Amino acid sequence: MRPELILGEVGRRLAKARRKNGLTLANLAKESGVPRRYLAMAEAGQANLSLLKLAAIAATLKVPLRELCDIDVGRAPDLRVALLGLRGAGKTTVGRALAHALEVPFFELDQLVEDRAGLRLSAIFEIHGEAFYREQQRAALEHWLASHGSGVLATGGSIVHDEETFQRLRTTCRTVWLKAAPEEHFQRVVDQGDLRPMRGNPRAMNELKAILAARESRYALADLAVPTTGKTPQQIADEIAAWVTTG
Repeated sequence: MRPELILGEVGRRLAKARRKNGLTLANLAKESGVPRRYLAMAEAGQANLSLLKLAAIAATLKVPLRELCDIDVGRAPDLRVALLGLRGAGKTTVGRALAHALEVPFFELDQLVEDRAGLRLSAIFEIHGEAFYREQQRAALEHWLASHGSGVLATGGSIVHDEETFQRLRTTCRTVWLKAAPEEHFQRVVDQGDLRPMRGNPRAMNELKAILAARESRYALADLAVPTTGKTPQQIADEIAAWVTTG
């Protein structure tokens, strides 16, 4: 985890504990002996507090020192979010709104795969097969992780079946499952003008239900599941943004 992310996490924890105790910055400064200006910078993630200052603050807030600084440096950064779900879940629409709310860039993993391979997804599968697609997906994810400490990433629906890539995603991103019934997934795809799901395939709905059933337990491993029924994309994005910024 990059230094600014560690400092930001300490600051978030400090501010949360202070508010829980009903203290102002001035109160905390007076009781802990740490200057108010320094505390304000710390809560903003702009001050590298010494261990002794952290101990004084923790004692004033009556919390264990580890509550402020026991940070898993391998944990996903708060502002790096990956969206999971079937096609038609709204990952692109919600993802763009969420990225705007968090003021971070938005990406689609399949688009990164296409850019890397120089081919459309349909051509990748037709010419090279699924194994090649999985290789490109892993490589594209690794490149994105190395390039972006923050961002919203919409993933392909089948990523949960690639154990290695899915595990990597879960340990480096805060994962969110956009959860909807099969009928809703189907209707959203049709509403977007894509009639392929049902063209010449009367069993399309049954197949969609089977896919969801096969993936549901994997999607459920996400850090957060957000039911999308009856909600607008903006409402869903706001819900996720609130979880990201306060969780």
